Amino acid sequence: MTTTAFSTDSLHTIGVLGAGTMGHGIAQVFAQSGYTVHLVDNQQAQLETALKAVDRSLGKFVEKGKLTADQHSASLGRLHTHTDIEVFAGCDLVVEAITENETVKIDLFRKLDALCPAETLFASNTSAISLTRMAAATSRPDRFMGMHFMNPVPLMQLVELIRALQTSDETFNAIKSLSEQLGKTPIEVRDAPGFVSNRILMPMINEAIFTVYEGVAEAEAIDSVMTLGMNHPMGPLKLADMIGLDTCLFIMNVLHDGFKDPKYRPCPLLVQMVDAGYTGRKSGRGFYNYD
Repeated sequence: MTTTAFSTDSLHTIGVLGAGTMGHGIAQVFAQSGYTVHLVDNQQAQLETALKAVDRSLGKFVEKGKLTADQHSASLGRLHTHTDIEVFAGCDLVVEAITENETVKIDLFRKLDALCPAETLFASNTSAISLTRMAAATSRPDRFMGMHFMNPVPLMQLVELIRALQTSDETFNAIKSLSEQLGKTPIEVRDAPGFVSNRILMPMINEAIFTVYEGVAEAEAIDSVMTLGMNHPMGPLKLADMIGLDTCLFIMNVLHDGFKDPKYRPCPLLVQMVDAGYTGRKSGRGFYNYD
């Protein structure tokens, strides 16, 4: 399939699917950079929470002198919320940031594929799932790729750009240029389980959990070793709590299933904590307790 040449000049209106932490962060950076953004979630309450979070985040930039009050207001004015995906029919790019469930993602991309014009680009913020399989579920696999933002999106510099096997050079170059216009640093990687970021990060977190499981040290001690001794800004167990232990387990399972290598076996303690509902900050309890 041949893709008609295009550039970021043709990308004006951005759709973001999913108003969770990653979704509203992605919506914010696009709106802050001058793009019209349509943020869609099937829960109105989630959209309201997302708008408040974006407002707070922009306010912090104003306090630090990185934005003016007028820029704050203008950014919010470019961000529109909806509960119906029909609005994506008028978007030049749709970025998906929903739950890490391949079946759910593919089902939604099939719906978007039927809804959106053929020239609309699709991107997924997945942290581990195969872009090649998702792209193959659409009629525009050459216009499909991964944009893996880091959390918190407005602050973190990296965007991991993942080529599906089918991604065209035109699509990749347009998304790379777009990422740079957002003030991000795009890094190209190929489609493989966990890509680069989580293929390296998650086994480290999993090994830290094994050290708790085996009684080598308490969580606080393990995190202190890594922050004080390895100069990490945050210990791996505190980071796991922030990411969500259910997400960590999901990614470890993707690595284990994808590579068939026992070194990616999830720690039994991780499995047990997720089974208990102790998923980290969002549940109030993980390796640490949260109010």
